[in-house]
Amino acid sequence: MVRTALTPWERSRGEHFGALIRRARGDRSMVDVAAAAGVSAETLRKIETGRAPTPAFFTVAALAATLGLSLDELAEAAALAAGAETEGGGAARSA
Repeated sequence: MVRTALTPWERSRGEHFGALIRRARGDRSMVDVAAAAGVSAETLRKIETGRAPTPAFFTVAALAATLGLSLDELAEAAALAAGAETEGGGAARSA
C-alpha cells in the first residue's frame, strides 16, 4: 500500500501536536507516560518529535486520557498552531 504524501500543513500540525503532548508530559518520563497510555516509548517519541504526524485515534485518545487533556482542545490547538504557521494565520482546515 502506498501512502499519500502529507501536505506541509499536515506535517506542521503533527509537529505542533507532538509539542503539545511533550509540554503536557512535563517532567514525567517518556517511559512512564507511554506505559500508562499503553503505547511504546518509541511511539510516544515519534509523536513528540513529529515523526509520526498522524497517530492512530486510539493512541491519541489514550495519551490524552493519561495526560488529562481534552481531545477537542488538543485537536483545535494543534490545528490552529499549524494553520497560523503554514497559512499565515489563516483559518485551520478540518481534518
